[in-house]
Amino acid sequence: MQLQIIKMKINTHFSIHKNFAFYQFLFILFILQSFTCQSQQNMITPPYLQKGDTVAILATARKNIDDNLKPTIDLLRSWGLETIIGTTIGLDLNQLAGTDEQRAADFQKQMDNPNIKAIWCVRGGYGTVRMLDLLDFTKFKQHPKWIVGFSDVTVLHNHLNTMGYKSIHGIMPVTVPRATPPAIASMKSALFGGPLSYSIAPHQMNRFGQATGELVGGNLSILYSLLGSQSAIDCKDKILFIEDLDEYLYHIDRMMMNLRRNGCIDNLKGIVIGAMTKMKDNDIPWGKNALEIVDDVTKKYNIPVIFNFPAGHIQDNRALVMGSTVSIDVNASGSTVIFVK
Repeated sequence: MQLQIIKMKINTHFSIHKNFAFYQFLFILFILQSFTCQSQQNMITPPYLQKGDTVAILATARKNIDDNLKPTIDLLRSWGLETIIGTTIGLDLNQLAGTDEQRAADFQKQMDNPNIKAIWCVRGGYGTVRMLDLLDFTKFKQHPKWIVGFSDVTVLHNHLNTMGYKSIHGIMPVTVPRATPPAIASMKSALFGGPLSYSIAPHQMNRFGQATGELVGGNLSILYSLLGSQSAIDCKDKILFIEDLDEYLYHIDRMMMNLRRNGCIDNLKGIVIGAMTKMKDNDIPWGKNALEIVDDVTKKYNIPVIFNFPAGHIQDNRALVMGSTVSIDVNASGSTVIFVK
């Protein structure tokens, strides 16, 4: 009898311990899920610009040694903004605007300066990824600010997205002189927190449907190059924007296949395809143009797809607030992209 009581006490002890461990596991799982959902849904919006604020123009990649910033400075002045020119403007190291350390130091200085409300990358090219790991975002997290640009700046858009911060994909200082009035107006609206929505003409390859989700992406080549790194975006339940320039068509196919094999396309709510500019082919043709390649890789997915969106390496490069929640509607009469929050 005494032995039986002892056994019952032991069983009760282990049962309580197991139950405690189980509930502890559930609690931790709940916290992790809550954190994940929060990180996906509650992206941090840097303060919108106001008249009197200062914008820093600097180089993160290709050099800018020409005296070509007056149109951009005049534009910012017309918006009531002041301008600071970074120390990387004018630096010349082969293709790059100085060493990785010089570009990182300039970016860090402007990030840490509380008086700077936006950093506008002067141009793309290649090189932003080389300085990325030299940056310390501690003060940025304390005082977030808008990081602006496109093309190679996709490195920063994606890295900031993994940190939970919004950024602006749009025209850059070197493209201001040839940008269309709607592209310039959309940049002002994005910086100052104005309404942002687009209506796009129908395209024969569009796939109809509606979706709402967080906008991520940028330059396809950069997205492809960041996969597997800590700067790779999470595609789950997102709306993916892609564009590219000066790529061989089979490279486009390879990059799209990589996105699909990495599970990115499987989990998307929708896709927005911007300009695929100056694509190249081999002597033996690939057989499909860039849009047909994207269509071929994504056609099995039952999600809305917008083709020929006005953003990318074109004059009509409309601003996109990456990390914002957008609602897209694709139908026979055209498409709409509305920035909800």
